[in-house]
Amino acid sequence: MSAEREVLTYSEFGIATRELAQEIADSGYRPDIILSIARGGFFLGAGLGYALGVKNSFTISVEFYTGIGERLAMPIVLPPVPNRVDLTGATVLVADDVADSGETLRLVQDFCAGYVKDVKSAVLYEKPSTIIKPDFSWRITDKWIDFPWSAQPPVISGLAH
Repeated sequence: MSAEREVLTYSEFGIATRELAQEIADSGYRPDIILSIARGGFFLGAGLGYALGVKNSFTISVEFYTGIGERLAMPIVLPPVPNRVDLTGATVLVADDVADSGETLRLVQDFCAGYVKDVKSAVLYEKPSTIIKPDFSWRITDKWIDFPWSAQPPVISGLAH
């Protein structure tokens, strides 16, 4: 990973979301549900939902990264876990901020397997080393990314970033 950082501003995020939505629309993919990976995928999932006209959205909370370049041995799903019955037979778009190692995307795609009609993934950033290539990505970078929603520490001291 490069020591240099990629910095995404809120303004650029709006442009990125719209461009990514257009790429998805142009591909002909029409999701019934957007499944956002929390927390970074919240923002992209909401933006894509509006841009693609998809009102049905779910969230799955996955913990993997604990700091810059620091992560757990494997990603874990945190409660509450979405009910697979609600996803059964649906065409699902999984949204996340970044496909870094790809482990989180793989976990969520495995979670959907056997229940959904089709699942594709969309991310703002794709890392060259990811083991799961997202179906849609706005940019490819090997840099650490400073997202506007996580660049600053929490406003309440003592809380985890």
